[in-house]
Order: sequence, then C-alpha cells, then structure tokens
Amino acid sequence: MPRFVILEHQREGEETHWDLMLEVGDILKTFRLDSPPDGIAQRVAEATSIFDHQRRFLTYEGPVNQGKGCVRRVDVGTYETRSQDSAHWKLALVGQTLSGEYELNRSEANIEAWSFTRS
Repeated sequence: MPRFVILEHQREGEETHWDLMLEVGDILKTFRLDSPPDGIAQRVAEATSIFDHQRRFLTYEGPVNQGKGCVRRVDVGTYETRSQDSAHWKLALVGQTLSGEYELNRSEANIEAWSFTRS
C-alpha cells in the first residue's frame, strides 16, 4: 500500500499550513492544505498542488527552507486510490487522524487549486 503523510509546516513570516504528501512511485505528490487534518472531517479544505517532494519526507521532521521553516508530522498512514482522473482523486485513507474516504477535486478555473474533503 502506498503511504501518505501530513506535515505541519511553519515558516518565518507566514501562517502555518499543512502539506498532504501522497506516495506515487518514487515521489510524493504534494498539496498545501489550509486546515489541519482534524478540521478536514468538518469542512472542505482548500488545497494547492505544489511541487513533488522526495520520499524522505514520509519520515522527516525538522528544519526546511535553509532553516527558515520547520515541519513536523501530524498524520501518517497508507492509502488506496479508489478512482482518479485529471480533475478528481478519490482516496481511502488509513491514518492516525484521517481514516475513511476522501476526495481531491480540482477547480476548473485554476489547475493548481483543489479542494480536499471527506466523502
């Protein structure tokens, strides 16, 4: 089963955000979330598709961005893709905080803008 991680990302001069990272082959598909994992069950989170990360971030915690930020794991687990196309990704997550069916849906207006919600 492929793995996932959610990292709380704190950076100087910016609000905290969370990075959802999904293991796909040798990389981590990454989405920047505006909500912590425990808030996603109650509301839709805004998600922004950002650059792919190295798989080492599945287990990494510590300084990033040349010491200008810090990440810590707030959820880890495995996932299964239920369905996927260019604008929709339905996932079954089994994590410490997020477990169940979730969806990533891309905005028609902006290919980097997605929503992440419990189905």
